[in-house]
Amino acid sequence: MSTATSEFFQLGKFDVVGSLQPILAAPGDDVILPCHVEPKFNVARLTVEWSRPDRRPDPNDRLSRVEYVHLYRDAREVPDMKIPSYFGRTALFTDGLREGNISLRITNVTQEDEGRYRCFIPKLNSQTTSSIVHLIVAETMTTETPLHPETLQTPEPMDEFHSKGENMRNKSRQLKSLEMDLNHLYDAVFSH
Repeated sequence: MSTATSEFFQLGKFDVVGSLQPILAAPGDDVILPCHVEPKFNVARLTVEWSRPDRRPDPNDRLSRVEYVHLYRDAREVPDMKIPSYFGRTALFTDGLREGNISLRITNVTQEDEGRYRCFIPKLNSQTTSSIVHLIVAETMTTETPLHPETLQTPEPMDEFHSKGENMRNKSRQLKSLEMDLNHLYDAVFSH
């Protein structure tokens, strides 16, 4: 039996694993959505798909198709099926593919990038061929309030500061709720 054939039969032992925790980023940041194959396995010759599972083709457009955040096929990126807003902003770590690293880098993150991402290896003969990674994009905010040197008092709060602060508190509550849900899911899956 050739090495390639024996590798094929061993594929059932591999899993695609993404981050269980959400990935946090601020607008304008570059971010890495972690995803890899366990145990390490050379996926450089396989197709790797990154998509937004919550985005569906337009049901009123018969020619509409699933578009990708990033599609790697035949050892290269395939840009013609890419969601236009991701053109020039995504990349895989091609050297890492030999080690099973299928993490996706997204540059210049925007609020519209927030959501769920699916990393998927269609021809991986395994029970777990995909994983979901959640990206949260939120404005960053300092926790220190500057002092006015002339009075050494904190400045009066501004409406904009309050609305950004409230937005961050809402995002924080959402993140805590999501983290609790993920912990419950993790416990349910791995406690048996």
